[in-house]
Amino acid sequence: MNIRQLDLAKVREFGNLEFLAKQLVEGFITGLHKSPFHGFSVEFAEHQLYNTGESTRNIDWKVFAKTDRLYVKRYEEETNLRCHILLDTSSSMYYPEENYGKMTFSLMAAASLTYLLQRQKDAVSLCTFSDDIEIQTAVKSTPSHVHKIMQELNGLLQKTRPLQKTSVASVLHLLAEKIHKRSLVVIFSDMFENIEEADLIFSALQHLRHNLHEVLLFHVTDKKTEETFSFENRPYEFIDLESGEKIKVQPDQVRESYQKFVGEFYQKLKLKCGQYKIDFIEADIAQGFDPVLMAYLVKHSKMR
Repeated sequence: MNIRQLDLAKVREFGNLEFLAKQLVEGFITGLHKSPFHGFSVEFAEHQLYNTGESTRNIDWKVFAKTDRLYVKRYEEETNLRCHILLDTSSSMYYPEENYGKMTFSLMAAASLTYLLQRQKDAVSLCTFSDDIEIQTAVKSTPSHVHKIMQELNGLLQKTRPLQKTSVASVLHLLAEKIHKRSLVVIFSDMFENIEEADLIFSALQHLRHNLHEVLLFHVTDKKTEETFSFENRPYEFIDLESGEKIKVQPDQVRESYQKFVGEFYQKLKLKCGQYKIDFIEADIAQGFDPVLMAYLVKHSKMR
């Protein structure tokens, strides 16, 4: 199967995120090496000729087989970066219901970033949240720790949709106080809290930046329905996944006002992120995982 084109339903069906993440990242890196972006360092800083007497631990034997010369890999540091992956697990993330699309996408993306971080010898932590913090791991780079994170992500993949509200703002404020060392904070969320109280979210994002953390916000959406409201013009019953509230409506009757309201919120979110120097990435679940991995590599290269 073509892992780069794997759809979200098949991710759920297969279920082994650790295996899928490895295949996805390796395929992505192979593609990078064949593209104008081949300069990104995703393994080590550089090769240098081996000097007699130094440790043989980092000799690259594959290069030796090709060149008949001894080179060693020079790593930047044993741990280059500390990264906290924050994953919104509230009910709205389990939309669309047929494949729990936004949640499945976010779990697969988080697993891929976790594998890539381990590959770069970076330390990683996983934090899941809805109206409060649910899972929060330590920040480590060991294979056993990464395996534990993958198990947590797999557990979430098997979970059915809960009835949980989001409290992005309060959780981000709490984490801004708990993360003591300067880190990269990666957020996967649809940011569907109370849109009318958006300033609370902006204040929380500003808190992270005030504490000198770099922030990468992946705004996870099903753009076709959640942004453009592309539904057939027939009666629908829409259900609020976080409150259970229901409303019957014909899409054509509300499409224009809906697009205006949601569009203004998205635009304000982008502008605020720009003001706070937060990387805002639109993560449409229909567009695959390459934009997520590329945005991370660009961010990582700026932080080195």
